[in-house]
Amino acid sequence: MSTTDWNPLLRAEFDKPYWKELQEYVHAERASHEVYPPHDEVFAALHTTSYAETKVMILGQDPYHGPGQAHGMCFSVRRGVRVPPSLQNIYKELETDLGIVAPEHGNLEAWAAQGVLLLNATLTVRAHAAGSHQNRGWEIFTDEVIRTVSAKEDPVVFLLWGAYARKKKALIDTDRHVVLESPHPSPLSAHRGFFGSKPFSAANAALEAAGRTPIDWQLPA
Repeated sequence: MSTTDWNPLLRAEFDKPYWKELQEYVHAERASHEVYPPHDEVFAALHTTSYAETKVMILGQDPYHGPGQAHGMCFSVRRGVRVPPSLQNIYKELETDLGIVAPEHGNLEAWAAQGVLLLNATLTVRAHAAGSHQNRGWEIFTDEVIRTVSAKEDPVVFLLWGAYARKKKALIDTDRHVVLESPHPSPLSAHRGFFGSKPFSAANAALEAAGRTPIDWQLPA
């Protein structure tokens, strides 16, 4: 799937001073450290889910910082990589909510292919250093992605999990779109209200109410 429909919407960002500084910073980081995800997967969320087809948006904060984990989509890892704790909790809630038993892998590309934009606020990270690329400019870009999705005429469901994601509600037109908020699925906070929030059935109910096709949350084995 092509990013061509994102390009005209986001192209102005590439001419702004912050973008050049950000790219120089990430390039320098890659020259002296291991940086995730690989260069060709940084924009995987936008490559996989077109603007036109975006109907659900899940916002993460930071890519996974362990070897082989991050591949450009929030909460997702490639097949063969151990399912991280937050995603394990997402899977637990998926089973509680819809009775869907999760696969043994953590690859969420099947969601992305149906119009679930899996966007992290920061798109790169230094290995073993959580949050190391925050406040370098990525958030300026991803805030613009959120605003761009909010400008869609078709209703979109935004899943904002955790305090960081919930701050982004200010960027969303809540008259047109549905925002579903809860604590983060991290083991530190999932018991404070993520468990029992039933985000998957709620997202599908909102899509169906808007006349849109619901997401098949069942992931392939």
